[in-house]
Amino acid sequence: MQGVKRKLVYVTFYELIGLCMSTLGLAYLSETPASHTGPLAVMITTIAMLWNLVYNSLFERWESRQAKRGRSVARRVAHAVGFQLTLVLYLIPLIAWWLDMSLVEAFVVDLAFIVLVPVYTFVYNWAFDRIFGLPTSAMAVA
Repeated sequence: MQGVKRKLVYVTFYELIGLCMSTLGLAYLSETPASHTGPLAVMITTIAMLWNLVYNSLFERWESRQAKRGRSVARRVAHAVGFQLTLVLYLIPLIAWWLDMSLVEAFVVDLAFIVLVPVYTFVYNWAFDRIFGLPTSAMAVA
């Protein structure tokens, strides 16, 4: 599977799993009912989904220009960490506003996700590539 279809399948399943983790995790970490964190998780998921499409397109464009093809552990780690660090820039202010807390408190609440999401992204990407194969950008040039 390649192209837009691959990206849509990837991001849909990635974000559905992320939505479940976010709703329950935010409720637990903020000691707020899931009914209050659910809409926040939907907003986070929407932002993450849109950013995921943009980020992966940019990453694959960069990846296609690299002399060495394939997805090494280092490249997968760079992808996962880069995605999470850039996403945090959008999410901390949203979490602070929604849960009526300071940016520092929102950062503390989000800290678990800052650690968990790159691990989740790494494992998800590995599993996705094993199930659906590598994207064209990561395949060896014939």
